[in-house]
Amino acid sequence: MYFLWYLLIGLVTGYIANLIIKGSGSGLIINLLVGILGGLLGGWLFSLFGLIPVGTFGSLITSIIGAIVLLWIAAIIRPKRRD
Repeated sequence: MYFLWYLLIGLVTGYIANLIIKGSGSGLIINLLVGILGGLLGGWLFSLFGLIPVGTFGSLITSIIGAIVLLWIAAIIRPKRRD
């Protein structure tokens, strides 16, 4: 049951991060991957500062911040497209 909860949080997190960074969602699978990887990255970043997220809201905020950082890093690495 917790696995489904983590997937749902990852999906919501990826969607919110994509809205903040790009302005639109990127699809179900990409949002899910961004959310899950963002949760891992956010947890790692928060642990560097000695912060521990508590509860669902803390996990959601941590995942959103991690997903935003992940999308920001991806935007830096990806070459700019010329139309």
